[in-house]
Amino acid sequence: MFALRKLPTALPRPLARTIRANATLASTSEAAPSTPEEPAALEAATTQGRRKRKVPLKRPPISLENPRKWNRPLTPGVIPAYDLALAYLRQDSANLKKELEELRGVIKAKEGEYKVLEKRVLELREKEAGVEERTKARSELDAVDAELEKLLEKADILEVQSEVNLPDVRWTVSNAMADMSKVSHRALLEQKWRKDGDLDLLMERLYQMHVVPDVLPEIHPSLDLHVVARTKPKEFLNSDSKKVQMNVEPGTFLRPKQTLVPPKLFASVFHTDTRLYTMLLVDPDVPQPDTESFTTYLHWMKPNIPLSATSPSKLSDLNTHTKYIPPHPQRGTPYHRYVCLLLPQPPLGASEYTLTAASRATGPTSMHLDIPVVPEAERLGFNVREFTRRWNLNAAKGGGAHMWREVWDEDVSAVYKDILNKPEPRYSRPPKADPYVEVKQKKKYIA
Repeated sequence: MFALRKLPTALPRPLARTIRANATLASTSEAAPSTPEEPAALEAATTQGRRKRKVPLKRPPISLENPRKWNRPLTPGVIPAYDLALAYLRQDSANLKKELEELRGVIKAKEGEYKVLEKRVLELREKEAGVEERTKARSELDAVDAELEKLLEKADILEVQSEVNLPDVRWTVSNAMADMSKVSHRALLEQKWRKDGDLDLLMERLYQMHVVPDVLPEIHPSLDLHVVARTKPKEFLNSDSKKVQMNVEPGTFLRPKQTLVPPKLFASVFHTDTRLYTMLLVDPDVPQPDTESFTTYLHWMKPNIPLSATSPSKLSDLNTHTKYIPPHPQRGTPYHRYVCLLLPQPPLGASEYTLTAASRATGPTSMHLDIPVVPEAERLGFNVREFTRRWNLNAAKGGGAHMWREVWDEDVSAVYKDILNKPEPRYSRPPKADPYVEVKQKKKYIA
């Protein structure tokens, strides 16, 4: 018999390392016979106690090109309350889906009733029946159409409620994998735009910098419009991403060199039917010395842009109508506001856009406008309000808006020389009136 001797609590570092290594080697040699893998095991054992380099784990990017499925954060049984909550959400979604299916049956029957009444109205028109009979048939058709509109609105609400609280749906939308054909995904994206600050920031800048009412009396955006321009050289050199393009925050300052080429426009739309929009880019701060005021210059225009929730977010072929002229703030003037508007064109055969019209449409639900190209001589002094009034473009009923600011620098001279082909004007502030000019001209001392 022998007694185990307790080692001292504090050993010299070399001795402690030797004891740990020997103990490890002894335990491994006694546990199993030698194998071809023994050298690797010994090498791994001898590295115990050493400081290893931590390699950061990199998750692959998640997007529509690289999708990923939602996984439960907890396995079943770890937290029973979580399992019950998830089961409750699933059951509630199933109940709402069942109610939605019943409502869709009612909608289908109502659509059949609408088609019968529509056919009757057409027959009465061809037969040139009496005014009272045609009016009665038309009123019945409008009543059924109004009922259908309410039923479709309720169906959308039920579909949103049946999916919007599911964890996998919210995770999918928050990770940029939203399916814009699903009403629940569109509702979550619109809610994020309206409540997370992007729309608030845009409206704050539009009112702070007096875009409303200088350009238009009312602007109520219904879609998210983004502007992408060239990156500033300083930001490009100081950033790690080395991106050559940047997302323009509303109201920020850009250099004229960043907008020598047309900026890229992106729109997040939340309606499923294809509607037509007219794009404008205007500068309302061009000095007008004759009247000692300011006028507007039209930099860019493109009508009849088709947009829907499932269309590409990037707006293409924008330079095929009134071509782009780069911003050129005049020397000696304060900063210029550059306002980009995406105005909705009037709907076909109605005063408002409706879900019923969208469900029956086989093409665009907006009127096609034959807006002529604005010549160079008419760009200066472009009246935005008169233009929108003439073509029935109402920014108070939706659309998109964005704005940024620029001041003069040396690059503006190149725009006047190479693009506008005219001499560059120079302005200065008028001198302040001196109230003591008469006193200064009088002699101070009289002999």
